[in-house]
Amino acid sequence: MTTFDNLGKDLRKFEKRKKAKILTRFFKTGKGEYAEGDKFLGLKTDETRSVAVKYKDLGYEDLKKLLSSQIHEERMAAVMILVNRWKKGNLEIKKEVYKFFIQNLSGINNWDLVDVSAPNIIGGYLFLSKEKRDILYNFAKSDNLWKKRISIMSTCYFIRQKDFKDTLKISKILLNDKHDLIHKAVGWMIREIGNRDLNTEEKFLKVHYKKMPRTMLRYAIEKFPEDLRKKYLLSKI
Repeated sequence: MTTFDNLGKDLRKFEKRKKAKILTRFFKTGKGEYAEGDKFLGLKTDETRSVAVKYKDLGYEDLKKLLSSQIHEERMAAVMILVNRWKKGNLEIKKEVYKFFIQNLSGINNWDLVDVSAPNIIGGYLFLSKEKRDILYNFAKSDNLWKKRISIMSTCYFIRQKDFKDTLKISKILLNDKHDLIHKAVGWMIREIGNRDLNTEEKFLKVHYKKMPRTMLRYAIEKFPEDLRKKYLLSKI
């Protein structure tokens, strides 16, 4: 039995069929939904992580197989291994992980997979390497839901370094997007800016809040004082 087979076997030790059914509904896997066809084993995040830690040295060919799997937890294990490798590696290793990730984006096809991976693997690499960030704008303008979410979630790393410009620019691009998962992600990142620089957040909101989808606005102002939240929601700013 190969290392790859052992990983799959270890994940299945935690399989919970009842929870798998719940996750199938929660992650919208039905016909025509955003994660159509995704399969679940029903693992808790910590259970998947424990397996990922055990197989942290898994080779890229096996990681590619995992990212091609229909099983959500197998793709998540691959993502966790990659994030851990990125965090512990020097810039050369980080670039290696980044390039592999970009080449296998088709496996990053649910919001939790994006949110776990993009801030470090893409955002972190672009920040530390000082490479151009054009890829984020290309993703933001694409027709692919997950690329669009990656574009904004990658900027989370920049926000932590108090570098807000790309988050704000990409938020403008995504302002009129139709998908709820983009509304939530953009609102979340705008809120994260506000957690570090409230003036920057409010400056952005005063220009754009009337055009923002309701969910995006609610996420952005979630931590505002109640009276200020009401003013924004009632368009009285």
